[in-house]
Amino acid sequence: MLPSRAGLGLKPEHFRNILESGPDIGFFEVHAENYMVPGGPMHHYLGKIREHYPLSLHGVGLSIGADAPLDKTHLDALAVLIDRYAPQVFSEHLAWSSHGDFFLNDLLPLPYTATTLNRVCDHIDQVQTHLGCRMLLENPATYLEFSTSTLSETDFISEVIRRTGCGLLLDVNNAYVSCINHHREPGAYIRALPLDRAEQIHLGGFASQADANGDPLLIDSHSAPVAQDVWALYTEVLEQMGPTATLIERDNDIPPFDVLLAEVNLADSYLVEAGGQRE
Repeated sequence: MLPSRAGLGLKPEHFRNILESGPDIGFFEVHAENYMVPGGPMHHYLGKIREHYPLSLHGVGLSIGADAPLDKTHLDALAVLIDRYAPQVFSEHLAWSSHGDFFLNDLLPLPYTATTLNRVCDHIDQVQTHLGCRMLLENPATYLEFSTSTLSETDFISEVIRRTGCGLLLDVNNAYVSCINHHREPGAYIRALPLDRAEQIHLGGFASQADANGDPLLIDSHSAPVAQDVWALYTEVLEQMGPTATLIERDNDIPPFDVLLAEVNLADSYLVEAGGQRE
């Protein structure tokens, strides 16, 4: 498992800085799809950084919720990465991105029905068997919901985890974004999830817009610092879960490394206050 520390998404802009300065960071996380090539500079630097830090491998293109079989070529590529880098954690999203021969560069929402539940469970069983490891499932950020849903999102996620034995990646920012968009209370949403199965937390920034009715519309953009309301929700989460490996996500408008390191240190201070120890 990952240490109960704060970690950071690894970006090429910071490869050299990390190797030269050796910052005190709990772990790094990479998007698996950025490394699905046999060689090159990305692998060169990741190999060197992996020698010194724990690693989380985060998938963004497996399309767990798609109404079609999983892409075996994609699964094979994931298996190669897991064998090569032995990450402490592999995770994916509760979402779909593919339809037929088309791949959409987005994480799209699902209808929460018995049919979808069975399909997602079958896909996760296939992933875990093929990769030979347990995966974590991340709660989504959503902007619309299906009128055909017969289960709440929290009940759907809970049942998937119960049936498949996978773990939970609790994205606190996603929970906040979705609940504001759908006029729900974020704390109640999180308390309804199986927090005893959560092994990692994500924190990120969002962009704020307004919908056609003038209501707030939050976008999970990963392009801004973690919002104060999300930090407050994170505090509540740690009170319930205790210290848990926490990732600072920043995928757009990447700032200088020291700016991100300050957010990592802030998350570490929350973890220490919750009873954790810097290792």
